[in-house]
Order: sequence, then C-alpha cells, then structure tokens
Amino acid sequence: MAIMHYLATLVGATDAPYAEPGTPEFEAEVARYAAFEAKAGAAIAGGVVLHPADTAVEVRHTGGRLLLSNGPFVEHTEVVGGFIVFDCADLDDAIELARHAPAAEDGAVELRPMVQWAPHDEPGPDWWLALLWEAPGAVIAPDSPEWDAAVALHQRFGEEFGAAIRGGGAVQPPTTATTVRVRSGQLTLTDGPFAESADVIDGLYLFVAPDQAAATEIAARIPCGEKGHVELRQVVELDA
Repeated sequence: MAIMHYLATLVGATDAPYAEPGTPEFEAEVARYAAFEAKAGAAIAGGVVLHPADTAVEVRHTGGRLLLSNGPFVEHTEVVGGFIVFDCADLDDAIELARHAPAAEDGAVELRPMVQWAPHDEPGPDWWLALLWEAPGAVIAPDSPEWDAAVALHQRFGEEFGAAIRGGGAVQPPTTATTVRVRSGQLTLTDGPFAESADVIDGLYLFVAPDQAAATEIAARIPCGEKGHVELRQVVELDA
C-alpha cells in the first residue's frame, strides 16, 4: 500500500487564550497532544509547537526591497500554533487522525497532501520554522516548468544554508486542502484552506539559528515570489 505524507496545520482563533510555555496550562495542552500522538503511533512523521504569533516576523520582498514586520498581525483571524505530518495511506486515514487532534475541537486542522517532506529530529532551543505563504492565484502546480524553476531556486538555498536546515517540505495546491473541525463530537469537513485569507501555506523550512536576527537573515534568503511572504516563528523545545 502506498504511503503519503499529509501536512496537518494546527490553527486557532487569534483571540483564543494562548498557554505560554512553562505554565501549567501549556503542560496540560502538551499532555493532550502526547496522548493523541501515543494513539497515532507510527502515523506521526514529524511536527512542532510554535511560540506565540505575536513573536513572529513577516518577511516580504516587494519591488526589490526587503520588508520586515513584527507580529501580531491584526489582519489575521486565525493563527498557526504548530503542525503535524501524518504518514498514512490516503485522505480518509488522514481525516480520521486529524479529527482526534486537540486543535480540531477548539480550532481547526487543515490537511494538505505533501509533494515533498524531509523528516527532522527532535527540535532544540535554537530551532525556527519558516512558513511559506503565497497568494492562491500565484501557487505553482507541481511538475510544471515553473515548478522546476522554483525547485532549482530552493536547491540553491539548500546548498547555501544546508548546515542550518533541519527539515522541510512542500504541499500540493490549496484546492487539495481539507479543513477538519469537531464541535460537540460532530465532525465537519470543509474543502479548501482553513481561512479565507489573501495567502495560503505553500511550504515550510525548519532550521537552526542562534537568535531571531540570525533566523531572519536566513528567512530573508528563502525564495519567495512577489506576492508571497515568509512567516518566521520560533519552535518550542518540549524536552527542555
């Protein structure tokens, strides 16, 4: 049976209470996910927890200029709290996994089949996530000449920063997304990304850097189109 990777993006409302790392509330949330991952077993192929969105840095290239913005981003109604990569046979299996993730009960889980996935080790205190966002109409279809050209750019980025990169992946276009929500025990599936926003997730990188300034320098070198941007977030070290 063929195995596929699915990116499960864990999202919540921007105004939802956030449990700060190190607090009892955060430890309780970690315990919920630990129980979920114990049941999912080998179907979990990776994933990280992120520091609050108000610590994010947004990186854009516009008109040949580098533009940096610090979070929080008021135009966002939902924020990414982390991600999990599922290793399973098909979308039905991925949905069955996602419906039991805690985020499905108080937020949403967006599932997207992955084109590529580079597994990672256990995150450390110097790990960062770069989420690649793109305007839906500018997303490049896999196996097209434009895709091959973009892959070449990312290969050059990988050659330059290979010593820092710890993992990453690319996803299929947003038309392949399925958003999973569970309310009062009832499963709701929606075709398409989790939010009606200007941009959609197009891929991700995990890498190491000593601080936010150094991480921003790396994020600024990630190939990104004129209509896209990179969201830089620090990864929470769970086993500190």
